[in-house]
Amino acid sequence: MAFDVANVRVTMSNNSNCSLDDVDYLMQSLELVIYVPIFVVGIVLNAVALWLFCCVFKKWTESIIYMINLAVMDMLLLLQLPFKMHATNNKWSSNKKHFCSFLESLYFMAMYGSIYIIMCISMDRYLGICHPFRAQYLRSKKSAMIMCLVIWVLVIGATLPVYTFRQEGTDDFHCFHGFSNKGWNMVLILCLELFGFLLPAVVLIFCSIRSISTLRSRDYTNTPEKHAAVRIIYSSLCAFLVPFTPCHIAIFLQYLVRSSIISECATMKKISLFIQLSLSLANITCCLDAIFYYFIAKEVRAGRERIRMSITRIVSVSATDT
Repeated sequence: MAFDVANVRVTMSNNSNCSLDDVDYLMQSLELVIYVPIFVVGIVLNAVALWLFCCVFKKWTESIIYMINLAVMDMLLLLQLPFKMHATNNKWSSNKKHFCSFLESLYFMAMYGSIYIIMCISMDRYLGICHPFRAQYLRSKKSAMIMCLVIWVLVIGATLPVYTFRQEGTDDFHCFHGFSNKGWNMVLILCLELFGFLLPAVVLIFCSIRSISTLRSRDYTNTPEKHAAVRIIYSSLCAFLVPFTPCHIAIFLQYLVRSSIISECATMKKISLFIQLSLSLANITCCLDAIFYYFIAKEVRAGRERIRMSITRIVSVSATDT
């Protein structure tokens, strides 16, 4: 995790004559416009989702287990935004560097934890739709809990290097900004792009295409279950590709700048604006995930209604026979 996923201010340049201050000044205003509504809406939606899944739906399914973990990841990500808004315009004293590193690590953990949970949701749907017989053995509440635990351990371990990215010194600093060159190491960036984005993206797209194709090829009628499954598949694609694709393209471009492969001043300014804007907007995933919550909650309620109708029908038949 070699960069600030929500707000990277490009302040280092091999071309000392290329000032990026105008881009930074513009982003100071835009960040507040972006972060405030995301924070307010995201907190409300995820708090309601956690209340529904934990308190209203007493019987947990595999989907609900994934949704609870996704909502917790989103809440952790959202709780960093007030600190990021403060750090945009204020320097922190040097004795807060360890606390800053903790916040940065927590933020990255939540971001990439969300990515992998969305991937697992897609895989779970793929098994249920394309391999229903195997799904009886592979899908279970226990396996969903184990997968979520593995993701938590994985992202916590992967974010530990963030504690080494903050440069030592006695000067005041901007938290979430100004990582040392260790944070832009080629191996780290390569691993981040491959395992943090491309691998989950390929799995998600493959599972989504196969699931939708299977739903359309089989002799399904226009049942609510089919429509709900298709909507969940499309919502997973939306919640993943919309926020995360632009920012990971921007990360690669910024790596080229930090490696002096791109050194033309006008291009650097465009990349600086692109990376800051795309990484700020990536936080909208906390709101897009609410699409998941809505369809899962609707699916669970529909399942309850079907069970209730079945019981009513059985009782009616029994009464008629009597």
